[in-house]
Amino acid sequence: MSQILILAGAAIYGVLGVLHLAYTFFGTNFDPRDATVARAMRSSSPRLTRDTTMWKAWIGFNASHSLGAMLFSLVYLMLAARHMDVLRQSPTFVWLAGIASAAYVVLALRYWFRIPLAATAIATSCFVAGALTMSLGY
Repeated sequence: MSQILILAGAAIYGVLGVLHLAYTFFGTNFDPRDATVARAMRSSSPRLTRDTTMWKAWIGFNASHSLGAMLFSLVYLMLAARHMDVLRQSPTFVWLAGIASAAYVVLALRYWFRIPLAATAIATSCFVAGALTMSLGY
C-alpha cells in the first residue's frame, strides 16, 4: 500500500511538471492578460543585472520550476518502483517527500491557484499516508 501511495504522489508531481513546462514553452497560459505588462516585462531588467529581462527571467523561472517538479517526481518514482527497500530502510526519505510536498502546498496557498493547490494537497496526502503505512508495516 505504501508503495502505491508514494508512486501516486510522485506521479502527480510528474504530471504537474510536464504540464507546467508545456505551458511555459508552448502556449500563452502563463502570459499576462494585460499586453502592456508583457511588453513592460520584455523591456525591463531586474535591478540585479541588465544581462536579462524580466520576461526572460519569468520564462526561466517557470522552466526551472517545471524541471524541479519533474526531477522530484522521477526520483520518487524510481525509488518506489525499483528501490522500495531503500525507502523501507530509510523512511526519512518518504517523510522528506511529504515535507517538501507540504511546502509546495504552502506556496500554492500563498501564490498559485486552485488546480496546483488541489494537486499538491493530494500528493502530500499520498506521501504522508505512504510514510504512515510504511511505518505501520503495510
